[in-house]
Amino acid sequence: MNITVVGLGYVGMSLSVLLSQRHQVTALDIKEDRVKLVNQKISPIQDQEIDNFLKNKKLNLSATSDIKVAYKDADYIIVATPTDYDTETNNFNTSTVEKVIKEATSFNSKALIIIKSTLPVGYTKTLVEFNNYKNVIFSPEFLREGKSLYDNLHPSRIIVGEKSARAQSFANLLSECSIKENVDILLTDSTEAEAIKLFSNAYLAMRVAFFNELDTYAFIKELDTGDIIEGVCLDPRIGKHYNNPSFGYGGYCLPKDSKQLMANYFDVPQNIISSIVKSNSTRKDFIADQIIEMKPKCIGIYKLAMKSNSDNFRNSSIQGIMKRVKAKGIEVIVYEPNLKEERFFNSRVITDLNELKSRADIIVTNRKDIDLSDVEEKVFTRDILNSD
Repeated sequence: MNITVVGLGYVGMSLSVLLSQRHQVTALDIKEDRVKLVNQKISPIQDQEIDNFLKNKKLNLSATSDIKVAYKDADYIIVATPTDYDTETNNFNTSTVEKVIKEATSFNSKALIIIKSTLPVGYTKTLVEFNNYKNVIFSPEFLREGKSLYDNLHPSRIIVGEKSARAQSFANLLSECSIKENVDILLTDSTEAEAIKLFSNAYLAMRVAFFNELDTYAFIKELDTGDIIEGVCLDPRIGKHYNNPSFGYGGYCLPKDSKQLMANYFDVPQNIISSIVKSNSTRKDFIADQIIEMKPKCIGIYKLAMKSNSDNFRNSSIQGIMKRVKAKGIEVIVYEPNLKEERFFNSRVITDLNELKSRADIIVTNRKDIDLSDVEEKVFTRDILNSD
């Protein structure tokens, strides 16, 4: 098959590598630097599995910024462009998706277009009917940043938003390129598939919020958070996973997907969904208050990313802590190796870790790191279990 993947972020890059094991894949991106890196067999994102495959596997993968080259011979066109949440409209900004589909159909009307970008519930059905698109379907992704290729090689499930032979063929395409055997495949209508994606991430956000509120309670009452979590999670219905406290849920997906689902509930009674969104702000307020009460003159932020082995700090919770602390007039310095700028949120970015250790009265980190073991007395974190 000739497959075009549009967008070289976590979703698009991991799918490009996955499918190029067996098929000819053309990756399309508007950023020339990303295109150049991929053609040099260098990953534009931080993902150890992708790095390994690019260096050591025989892949049928090339990248381009030329839309005509990318679209003209494609059997499948996979859309993996970002859909950021727009606070003014209370909806995802789907303009990039619409632009790609319009361009793709103008160059190639026969290709099956699969949207992998996250969408509002009901979007695909409206898009298809309004534009009379015959070859557009939706298929949600369930990937972790920094583990995106691993999750495509070992998928929890494959869901395609159309009950048809062509949807089954696409699901089989993904399954055949994975390592996992007997992958669960579910075909649904498009709106149900969109809902599955948002409800899945809302549940994960709820779980993060739950263990964070458990930690807040234990912190205030001077109880052992770790012991409580262990005892709660020994119940197999709850399980010992996704239970490590943090400064709040963040990253690219959970904040925006929870807000989008809440917006989709505008005419439906609910309490839980809005509470998930509100609890994240409450947690950041609490964490910031604890730091401020220590009366530091200078606070050091150790890395902006949500978790280890990730170079993505979009909407990371530690940024919310920064803003709250800075509003009290406390100096903040930032150590983030992935930042090229000299300032971040008008705070000085430093490149020398020793300077962070010597200058900061408190070093704030969402996750513990062995590099901070020599200044452990300065470190403020709610990482109880030493895991993401």
